[in-house]
Amino acid sequence: MADTTPRSRSDEKGGATPVTKRGGGAPASRGRTTIADGVVEKIAGLAARDVLGVHALGSGMSRTFGAVRDRVPGGGKSVSRGVKAEVGEVQTALDLEIVVDYGVSITEVAGAVRENVVAAVERMTGLEVVEVNIAVSDVKLPDEEDDEEPETRLQ
Repeated sequence: MADTTPRSRSDEKGGATPVTKRGGGAPASRGRTTIADGVVEKIAGLAARDVLGVHALGSGMSRTFGAVRDRVPGGGKSVSRGVKAEVGEVQTALDLEIVVDYGVSITEVAGAVRENVVAAVERMTGLEVVEVNIAVSDVKLPDEEDDEEPETRLQ
């Protein structure tokens, strides 16, 4: 095993020069970590969906297009639908568009979404969430059919 104890060696003039260890600081602090907007959007989307009273994310039109895209092979479900993030080096700001269930307090649901999203994003990314703007675009009535799953003609 190599000895990594700093020693001094003689320079050309006969004086001692200190030998420094390689690398500087803890390994976790070496280098830079960047987090893509899409990563933060997915985390926020999942955290928002966990709140009771949130029926869906996104506007009616984006949910309809998303449902069609989900049926295309390889399209996959978009967990970030209705979420927009702006990510900086140490901070992020989020905009969410949600549909709430009829009968719930919109202000309470929005507050719970904000708390859940901030907690999840800050815990998982280490970024400071500076704002979470929430737009309620619709209310899901009990007798309305879900437009998440469009009817197909094939059986």
